[in-house]
Amino acid sequence: MHPPTPPSLPGAALRPLPSLDRIGAVSRALAAFIAEAALRPGDQLPTERELMERLAVGRSTVREVIRQFQARGLVETRKGSGTYLLRALSPDAVHVSLTIDAGALRDRLLQTLEIRRGLEVAASEAAARRATPADLATLEDKLVAMERVHLDKGTAGPEDLEFHLAIYDATHNPLFRQLLEQIRETFEHFFDKPFDRPDFARRSFALHRELFDAIRAGDTEAARMKTLGILAIVEEDIKAMSPQ
Repeated sequence: MHPPTPPSLPGAALRPLPSLDRIGAVSRALAAFIAEAALRPGDQLPTERELMERLAVGRSTVREVIRQFQARGLVETRKGSGTYLLRALSPDAVHVSLTIDAGALRDRLLQTLEIRRGLEVAASEAAARRATPADLATLEDKLVAMERVHLDKGTAGPEDLEFHLAIYDATHNPLFRQLLEQIRETFEHFFDKPFDRPDFARRSFALHRELFDAIRAGDTEAARMKTLGILAIVEEDIKAMSPQ
């Protein structure tokens, strides 16, 4: 059976966008289109190529917007079929991705660190309270992979990120992941060799196993302190590598 043809309705249009704030603009344009076209849950959205052509944006921008909509439970993508609306929404109901205007990487990282500190401390405490045996097994697998790569290469950015994401999942609170999606781009800078320094925050490496041990023991206070310890080292290295 052929998938349904994406809607093209009078009065509902997708038009080229200005170059600034592309992700936010695409999010708003897509939400407006969904409202104007009166799409209902189960209806198919325009294809990736159609969105690229009508909005005059690149594939990566379209995919990032769709990924954010998926993370918020607004749409789902079915392999080989397309992207479908899961629930009705209005343009005002879409929270577009947060952006940080600071020009320097140092400022972006320090600003994001303030948010990251609040989220990760709360996530570590929640994971210590709620982590299941399956969560702990996943966390340990991610930690071992991080340790293996770190010992081999002296750095383990992607593996470090996967460990922290597993902590978010172990909270069993989907809002942690949804909030993270709002700042994911800036969040990922911490794990992408900031300032071209592969040894960034290397001193925090040993604390990750101590954080895992605290979560496994259900010790919320220890989980809190180990998380703060990791992020304190991150802050020190940001300031040391790029002094004002």
